[in-house]
Parts: sequence; structure tokens; C-alpha cells
Amino acid sequence: MRIKRTAPRSGIARRSRLIAVTTGLVAAAAIAVPSANASTATPFSTAQLKSADASVLKADVPGTAWAVDSKNHRVVVTVDSTVSKAEIAKIERQAGSNAGALTIKHTSGRFKPLISGGDAIYGGQYRCSLGFNVHSGSTYYFLTAGHCGQVASTWYSNSGHSTTLGTNVGYTFPGSDYALVRYTNSSVSHPSTVGSQTISSAATPSVGTTVYRRGSTTGTHSGRVTALNATVNYGSGDVVYGLIQTTVCAEGGDSGGPLYGGTVAYGLTSGGSGDCTSGGTTFFQPVTAALSHYGVSIG
Repeated sequence: MRIKRTAPRSGIARRSRLIAVTTGLVAAAAIAVPSANASTATPFSTAQLKSADASVLKADVPGTAWAVDSKNHRVVVTVDSTVSKAEIAKIERQAGSNAGALTIKHTSGRFKPLISGGDAIYGGQYRCSLGFNVHSGSTYYFLTAGHCGQVASTWYSNSGHSTTLGTNVGYTFPGSDYALVRYTNSSVSHPSTVGSQTISSAATPSVGTTVYRRGSTTGTHSGRVTALNATVNYGSGDVVYGLIQTTVCAEGGDSGGPLYGGTVAYGLTSGGSGDCTSGGTTFFQPVTAALSHYGVSIG
């Protein structure tokens, strides 16, 4: 998925690490490959899992995402198509005696941040998606991805930049991936909806939950949550923590768009791999963290 320039469905990102999930790559179902030392009969302690989790970050291999599977007592490491066997071996060496706690899964495509309640927003030469409308008292804002906030400070509702929406209050990326934009155009409405779906609260989904994502490139798609508190290494020092990992597809321009279920807001589209023809793996910034950071509310 790529960061979109203002020309519809086209454009090249200013920096490759800001390009969202690469389009046109076939996303295959992830295949679990236990590490060489893994044993399904071996229970690993919380301390061992924590150490194994930290070792993946220390290995510093771009194209990796990982989260602790507390049910099966493993650290599941998802690697994209750029990660070599040698780099997987590097991760296992870094884990040392806890390498058996690692389970490696492969996915097609390349993990990258995603740029473009799903409606298109335009800033600079880029397109992102509006996440959720929020407020603090009578002041109204919207949330989007932090890597969107990194590349533009003023946002418009059209590619010609003739209708202003608002300006950045702040953004965080990497580490987290959220941004807050204050509405400055009083003529623009800001309903608490994603499309026609009313959003009235925010929460963190459970693993296995069916979720929906809306974006300005691909519209609405569904999938399920496969992990919580996932860490993703997008490369060039862009590591994001605490993400929701899902099977929902996304493409360039969908970044910042909402992840939700019914009336509940879950997250903001961050990055991933694959496309909406073949599927993919997509990561979302939990919206509860953004709401808490900025002191704003949904509904």
C-alpha cells in the first residue's frame, strides 16, 4: 500500500519508508514455521517470553512483526517477503536459549506504513484517510495516522486543496502511529460516523474478533484480529509498538482510516502487506491510546 499523492490512485511517496503496504503483491496465507529449537510440549515462562519478545527487537530486522501468544506460550514472529533465512537465523541467535519460544510465520508483500471514518483527506502531496471524528468539549478534531501527520500539517477535503479541513495539533510516529487534526472550517460537518455506521465508544478488540476497516482507496473490508500488542519494524528506524494485527486487507491511501465493529471504534490503519485482491496482513494503532494521549472523546 503506497502513500498516495493528490492525483487519484497514483503518486510516489517522498520517502520509501512512508509508503504504505505495497500494492500488486500476492498475499499468501501465513504458514507457521516453528524455530529449529521449538517444541510444542515445552512451556515457556512469562519471563522467558518477555526475553524472547525483546530479542526480536534487538535483532533489528526490517519486515518483521511480533506479539506474545499467551495461550500457546510462544512469541509469534511474522516476517514479510524481504526477510531472508539468514535474518531469521539472526533473530533466533539473538533469542539464545529462548529461541524455542519463537514461532515464525511468513507472509507475502512488504510491511510499510499506510497512507490516504475512511473519507479521503489531502495534505501536501499526499492522501490519507480520516479515522474518527472526536471532540474535547465544543472543540472538534479528527484522528488519523501519525505518519500522515508527519508529512503534512494542513489537511483538505479535496485534491485541489480548495476546501480546508484543519491543521495538525500533533502527531506521534514512530513508536506509536496517531495524529490529531483540529477542524478550522466551521462549514464542515463532523459526525460521529464511519460511512453510515454510528460510532459511540472506543475499546480494544479481543483476538478472534471480526472487525471492519474503511479507507479512501479500497472502501470497507472485514477480517479478524490475530494478535494484540504487536510490534512492527518498518525499517529505517521506524518501529511501532502495541499494534492490533489483523487479516483485514488494505492498500495505498487507506492509512489513518478507521478499524471498528458495530458502534465501537478500535483502531487507525498503520501499515502492513498485501492488497485487497489477494488479501494481506494489516496493523492498526489502537484508538484508545490516541484518545488518552490527546484527552479527546468519541461520540
